[in-house]
Amino acid sequence: MQITNLPDFQYKEFGLRNIRHSDIPQWYAYLSKPHVIQHTSWNLTGADDLLPQFDSYLSDEPNSPIRLAIVRKTDDLLIGTVGFHTISGLNRSAELAYDLAPEYWGQRIAQVTSEVLCNWGFNEFALNRIQATVLESNISSRKVLERTGFRQEGYLHAFRMVRGKPGNFWMYARLHPELKWNEAPAA
Repeated sequence: MQITNLPDFQYKEFGLRNIRHSDIPQWYAYLSKPHVIQHTSWNLTGADDLLPQFDSYLSDEPNSPIRLAIVRKTDDLLIGTVGFHTISGLNRSAELAYDLAPEYWGQRIAQVTSEVLCNWGFNEFALNRIQATVLESNISSRKVLERTGFRQEGYLHAFRMVRGKPGNFWMYARLHPELKWNEAPAA
């Protein structure tokens, strides 16, 4: 879904905008690096594998995925993406996803953009719940989510295929600030 009311994102020299077809080469350039995708479920064989996703990003359907480009303000170059998929208007929920070129790791960009996007999702789309799934080996992403106010909810065995093999994931969630966490009932 193309967004007309973008989240207000001001962090260092970075900004957010709608993702464009022209971003594909830069996006694929870092997603093709083994150390970038080793802790994700991405399974790309070429830049063209990103094309089908753009149909959903450009859709006007209310529950279509949202993917925004994280860009350098100086030259509008894509350095990462952040967005929501598995959006449910009925349940007022969405799943957060993000990625970042490795030369920008460790600068809090993923944390700050995730925080901004979550607050925007709660306000703009009246979401009650934003969840995120993280491959069990992705310790850095787990830390990003925890610093962004997400709570670990459970362990998902064989949840998604990861380059041909079933992968185990951790489930995290963040609730709208007006909602309170209840303790899970005893089994």
